[in-house]
Amino acid sequence: MITRFVKLTFEPEKIATFIDVFESSKNLIRNFEGCHHLELLNDVNQPNVFFTLSKWESEEALNKYRYSELFRSVWAQTKIHFAAKPETWSLHVSSTGEKEF
Repeated sequence: MITRFVKLTFEPEKIATFIDVFESSKNLIRNFEGCHHLELLNDVNQPNVFFTLSKWESEEALNKYRYSELFRSVWAQTKIHFAAKPETWSLHVSSTGEKEF
């Protein structure tokens, strides 16, 4: 399982447009083969900074999405509103922090 974080910084006046793009595409992304989870997070102190958190079956599944027409379409509508270069992290869970019984 891959956990993917993407940090997105937007021009403040473009936040509503980005949220519209996310809302219209989130279910398509969530239903993409290999996607197990997708959510949008907003920085507490910087309202123009967002993070997407997604969980993918494998790096191969993530890459299949990244090279898909769906990604190209969503990314084209999103990147034109950036105020800074996006940052990405792909991570494996090394410890869940859950209690063991």
